Amino acid sequence: MHSEIFKNYTQNDKSAIIPLLQDVQQIYGYLPEKVLLEVAKFTGLALSRVYGIATFYNQFRLTPLGENIIRVCRGTACHVKGSANILYTLEQELKIQAGETTRDKKFTLEVVSCIGACSIAPVITVNDDYFGRLTTKEIPGILKKYANKPKAETKKEGSAS
Repeated sequence: MHSEIFKNYTQNDKSAIIPLLQDVQQIYGYLPEKVLLEVAKFTGLALSRVYGIATFYNQFRLTPLGENIIRVCRGTACHVKGSANILYTLEQELKIQAGETTRDKKFTLEVVSCIGACSIAPVITVNDDYFGRLTTKEIPGILKKYANKPKAETKKEGSAS
């Protein structure tokens, strides 16, 4: 039992399920199956009900994120400037679809409604680094930069540029 997760909650309190799942995800970065089973036992809910709640809300993840999170903006400005081609190229290069993580756990690819950098459309972020006025030709180089370094190094380097 992961007592640190449950210490702020009352056993069999079904109303605590959402904050409890949020705490689990905060600790693990996703909702591991083993911990969902413990949450079900603690709250007195059936595992199928806990799983149903976890899959209903898109804030929850059932799989871990990759070391590098790529977010592709699909807002209006980025759409007009060709973000569909950027997304397609990323999916082809990474061999995954939006919402998935590569087998080696290096990359997770996500689509977002707006990154808030419309003036440099089309734009993606990799972790906290922005890449604007992006062309499909630049994508392999960006991926190579992040594939070969631990996350901490790419973050330090990216924030300096």
